[in-house]
Amino acid sequence: MLKGNFYYLWSIILFLFSMIFFYFSLVLSYNDLVYFVEYNLYFFNSISLSYLLMLDWISLSFVSVVFFISSMVLFYSMQYMGSMSYSSIRFLFLVLLFVFSMFLMIMSPNLMSILLGWDGLGLVSYCLVIYYSSTKSYLAGLITCLTNRLGDVGLLISICWMISYGSWHFMFYSSFFSEYLYLMVIMSCFTKSAQIPFSCWLPAAMAAPTPVSALVHSSTLVTAGVYLLIRFYAYFSLSNYMVFISLITMLMASICALFEYDLKKIIALSTLSQLGLMMTSLFLGLSELSYFHLVTHAMFKSLLFLCAGIFIYYMSDNQDIRLMGSVCVNLPLTTACFNISSLSLCGIPFLSGFYSKDLIIESSLFSSLNLFIFIIFYMSLGLTGGYSLRLFYYTMICMNNYSPLSLFSDSFDYMKFSVLLLTLFSVLIGCLIIWIMNFDLLFLLFPIYIKLLVLFMVGLGLWVSFESFFFNYLFFIGFYLFNNYMWFMYSHSFYMYSMFYYFSLNSSNILLSWGEYYGASGLMFYMLKFSNYFQVYFSSSFKVFLLMFIFWLIILI
Repeated sequence: MLKGNFYYLWSIILFLFSMIFFYFSLVLSYNDLVYFVEYNLYFFNSISLSYLLMLDWISLSFVSVVFFISSMVLFYSMQYMGSMSYSSIRFLFLVLLFVFSMFLMIMSPNLMSILLGWDGLGLVSYCLVIYYSSTKSYLAGLITCLTNRLGDVGLLISICWMISYGSWHFMFYSSFFSEYLYLMVIMSCFTKSAQIPFSCWLPAAMAAPTPVSALVHSSTLVTAGVYLLIRFYAYFSLSNYMVFISLITMLMASICALFEYDLKKIIALSTLSQLGLMMTSLFLGLSELSYFHLVTHAMFKSLLFLCAGIFIYYMSDNQDIRLMGSVCVNLPLTTACFNISSLSLCGIPFLSGFYSKDLIIESSLFSSLNLFIFIIFYMSLGLTGGYSLRLFYYTMICMNNYSPLSLFSDSFDYMKFSVLLLTLFSVLIGCLIIWIMNFDLLFLLFPIYIKLLVLFMVGLGLWVSFESFFFNYLFFIGFYLFNNYMWFMYSHSFYMYSMFYYFSLNSSNILLSWGEYYGASGLMFYMLKFSNYFQVYFSSSFKVFLLMFIFWLIILI
């Protein structure tokens, strides 16, 4: 009971802070203000150590979203994690530590304090991925940790580079920055947001508990890279190469989701697809629309994960969608919320995802996209509807293949309350941001066939997904494996780690055999041999010594 009170208390606290931050973000957006708050931590003679906070509508609104989703996840976890009573308090502290690290990363314009939050996010994410003590969780935590360390290297190089400027406040020295510094920041953001070639860690991180996936790996942690690039957006030029990488990530995730049967991995791949959309819009120069989609996506994707968690909870931890079926019969309320979030993901009017995705798609038509990029962009959008329909078909229409004695029902409890509140915000957040926030939007005028092209591509993706139900994968098993393993990125990533692993295993043999022969033991053997030779030479007769003396004397003369 005491542990449940802790969850309830922190859920209420985070919800209240979320509303407060949202109110102040509206005030700052309406008045177009930015506040810098500097707090002196240490001052001695000419040495001062201070902490700087930047308060604007972007940072406060994103903190509000993080706190709101965290409060809903904690309220949800009161029931979902209740069976693990021995470690539920540890789970609560890990979630709160994650929220604190996210706060440090969002609110500061200082690269050093951003690194504190950045490393805190990576460490807490690793602890949450290995929360279930199993071999699968440990392997997923390994690849998650090692991949994110690569991004931390880029941020560390940026910090070392900025020492020459005399400050780590990147917003005040942007005009002096080198393009290599921006490249390091982009690399670190690409690893955190799982862009190609660092994409394989995000589906692997689904070994974590479902509330963690809803909070960390769908709405907050993976969008931290997008948020940091939005902060740096005004300082780097448009890059067609980065646009291409983001589009390929979007296409790869959409195709791979059509060949996946794990429920959480399908939602993770859809998250990866939407991250590619955010990065694409950002590098096309649409930074405000990218942030808009970041906020709306965080809402409906966390809702999608929490609904999937309810399915898994009542299916006795089963995540295979082929065994789930007819869940709408026993869980009608959860199914309705699940379908709302799926339709919002597809961009169906007039849900929250429609407002951000439609603006991004139409605004991208004014950029310098060639025909190839244009086709990839619209194919990826169409495949979003494809894997959403596939997920709907297996979970709602097919028969239940897990157990014929399914006696669970859709009673109102802690999990349903958090899901319903998230559903309300997932429906309203798009139009609220359009009405309230001070966006500088253009009036977009298109012919009717361009306006309907997005809906046509989504419908085409639905048709392709429907036709794929009748395919026999045995006829193209290679193509199936190619997409099921994320274009073999799993193999490439694990090959590097396995190569170092086998090298460490063979290092003992190398050091004990060839290393000993050519190293210390071999050197000692030859030194003893030469010392014995000189000992025999100097202890020989006087004639030998005299002959050698005469020989060297003749040579010198």
